[in-house]
Amino acid sequence: MTPWLDIIGVTEAGVAALPPELRARVDVADAVLGPPRLLKGIAAARAEAWNGSLEAMLDQIMSRRGRKTVLLASGDPNWFGIGATLVHHLSPDEFTVYPAPSSFQLAAARLNWPLQNVTCLSLHGRAPAALHPHILPGNRILALTTDRQTLAEIAEILTGRGYGKTQLHVLEALGGPEERRLSFPADTAADHSIGDFYVLGIDCVADPDAPLLVPAPGLPDGAFISDGQLTKREVRVATLARLAPFPGALLWDIGAGSGSIGIEWMRAARGAHALCFERNPNRCAFIAHNREALGVPGLEIIAGNAPQSLAGQPLPDAVFLGGDVGSMDLFAAAWQALKPGGRLVGNAVTLDGEAALMARQKAFGGDLVRIGIETLDHVGSERAFRPRLTVTQWAVVKEGE
Repeated sequence: MTPWLDIIGVTEAGVAALPPELRARVDVADAVLGPPRLLKGIAAARAEAWNGSLEAMLDQIMSRRGRKTVLLASGDPNWFGIGATLVHHLSPDEFTVYPAPSSFQLAAARLNWPLQNVTCLSLHGRAPAALHPHILPGNRILALTTDRQTLAEIAEILTGRGYGKTQLHVLEALGGPEERRLSFPADTAADHSIGDFYVLGIDCVADPDAPLLVPAPGLPDGAFISDGQLTKREVRVATLARLAPFPGALLWDIGAGSGSIGIEWMRAARGAHALCFERNPNRCAFIAHNREALGVPGLEIIAGNAPQSLAGQPLPDAVFLGGDVGSMDLFAAAWQALKPGGRLVGNAVTLDGEAALMARQKAFGGDLVRIGIETLDHVGSERAFRPRLTVTQWAVVKEGE
């Protein structure tokens, strides 16, 4: 099939700054689509400004399928841009992409930051809470933004995390005649006036007492609010190791409690997703708080009784049974839904739960381990180790079908 759509990256210098061969593609197209600021200089008869929401934009593009069309986009269309969206709607032979320097590249050049050492993420139309996993001492971040309010929200997050001295760099209208840069500490962001179109550079500086919340599994138990229904840190690490998060994978966290397993799963791998199934309304509220505070706002909470609440959900790559682990109905529903090659992990602390896991291991194979943890405590004035409840863990891989 001959490509009918050219996706052309444009800097803030506009279409006039395109090289001749790309300008020629713009000139011969039946229609030119894009945001209004990039359509300057295009004849009104051929210019079509974006029409509202992303869904409306996609409809606008797809309505021209088969007719010679140019789509103008900022910078590199495949880096958090419309090109990255269209790959899910068009076949590769229907379109071509011609990138310009991305906003990330231009921002890194202005700041003299080696781009391979910088975290690049988009907060455009996304919850700023997604920044949390990247707030680490010395980390440098470049973020696309929605509007001036994004700066205020990020500054509040940084200050609340003990990173108020983090240096922020607001890079407005990069590559255009009105380009401007402002730099200031996060805890002074309210003192500065900015526009709505900018890339934000974040050079993380931690206060001496700022908590260290790294992406690797094993966040402190105190990082989660809970009513005590929490997979403790050492057991959580062992559980996540068995579940084996990987990019784009989906976890079912059944009987999620505080959501700690699902949250750590999403923090551990790019694009990993989790559904937390929980019947207790108070615990659902804990999960909602924890997902925002720990930077995985996309985690989904499914309220209700399992296994009924499992019906109709996307099939998982991994399942964690943390609540009602002895229920045969719950296990059967989860096992049936689990994709071939997927992993299931169940943790039990009661004799009944342990007996159920032992019977399943006999029937389905996999590994059984007992995890015993002792923590420092006191007996009178003397120090001593006090054991926690022993956890029996069953981990199994579902064979291909």
